[in-house]
Amino acid sequence: MLGTISKVCHCKHPLALQFNIKRLSCEICGETCQEGIGLVYGCSPCKFAVHIECVSASLDLVVEDKRHEHPFNLFTRRSSFICDACGVEGSYASYICCTCNIMVHKKCTSMPRIIKSKWHDHRLFHKYFLHIEDFRVLNCIMCNDEVSTDHGSYYCSECDVIFHVKCAMKKKDSYEIVENEDEESPDVSSITKVLEWNDAGEATVIEHIMHIHRLTLSDRVGEYDNKCCDGCLLPISDSFYYCTQCDFFLHKVCVELPKVKQAWHHPCQSSLVLTSNEVFRCVVCHYLSKAFAYKCEECKKSACLRCIIALTPGARTYLGHKHPVFLYTENRGGCVACGRNGIKWLLRCKDCDFSVGNVCYSLPITSQHKSNEHLLLLTYHDDNSYSENHFCDICEERRDPNLWFYRCATCDTSTHVNCVLGKYRFLKLGSIIEEYKDIHEHPLTVVKKIYYYPNCNFCSEP
Repeated sequence: MLGTISKVCHCKHPLALQFNIKRLSCEICGETCQEGIGLVYGCSPCKFAVHIECVSASLDLVVEDKRHEHPFNLFTRRSSFICDACGVEGSYASYICCTCNIMVHKKCTSMPRIIKSKWHDHRLFHKYFLHIEDFRVLNCIMCNDEVSTDHGSYYCSECDVIFHVKCAMKKKDSYEIVENEDEESPDVSSITKVLEWNDAGEATVIEHIMHIHRLTLSDRVGEYDNKCCDGCLLPISDSFYYCTQCDFFLHKVCVELPKVKQAWHHPCQSSLVLTSNEVFRCVVCHYLSKAFAYKCEECKKSACLRCIIALTPGARTYLGHKHPVFLYTENRGGCVACGRNGIKWLLRCKDCDFSVGNVCYSLPITSQHKSNEHLLLLTYHDDNSYSENHFCDICEERRDPNLWFYRCATCDTSTHVNCVLGKYRFLKLGSIIEEYKDIHEHPLTVVKKIYYYPNCNFCSEP
């Protein structure tokens, strides 16, 4: 047995069964044993090691799997190779399909052809070689590094999205294998019914499942400075839909969201379903909101549209920065907007040292406050070098000129972001809250604060 193993895996010296004291990675699967030092077949002079189970599996001369139409044959070589299925380097034992002219790892002979991923709303298909002209961008939307079309990858047949195999299958609880190719795709159908189109192919009049009246497309943002989107509760900007019969507005991007959403950051396996007209605390940013939400049918927790959009992977533009920003989820870092460090989900720029947290990414570009009659603009850097100007005109405390703030150019006033937006920034007046039953027996109503109201019954502060 050992002689056969040596011939297949390492012909320079005989292999011996030994403890993996130096914790060498297996030359076949590339991984280190998770359970202590473990027993391996090894060659001490060459610092060579292979797992016992990998050796036993690699001795299969022919591998047949229903996910590939031809059999794979064992092919041993003394140098490394790049797997045509996953694009990752392999060593020694590989399997080849002479009909398709591909070489793969043993574990990649059973690569799933179709998967459903929590990182994307459509099904993903595995393909060994893609045509580069089919994709506008070749960045993996999970790690943001380029995907080589010379090797296997997962892609969406309905939109311009591509994944590294190693990223798409990194966490077993983030995807499901689709065994039956005739299985219906997830329900990502539109939440609108289009009634009229313009010459550019845009839907100009629609019916939306969350509103009783028809909605009309508009780009006249300046006429609605004091209005916000009923979907995300951010100020109206860019193209939007409005109701001609009542005070209802939706951003175009909020209208185009699907009924059912996959969310990589949500721990449950269930999809999230669009809901509205209830007060909820967002499981991501923890703000109370009364707007549209994506609710998990399993745990009943909800995520606001602001966080869902901010945490959707892929490149996007941002008004506060000249380059595209990308979502990064692996390494914690600092946010240029609020100055906090250790934030786990950041939108970063590849070209310069710019990173903003997912919560600050959704800050309103404009806002209003009772202390100022004008619209306040979110400002990204204070060019005023006079330290006496680095105070908040609402709380009168000092502010950091390097952090984002709201400014009124007409009055030349500057304010902290939190002083302008407040604690209940995403609740409309009249919203009824039942979350505080532990401190008060009746539901509470959100009202406009006025000066002669008594102090807070809970903390005794004004």
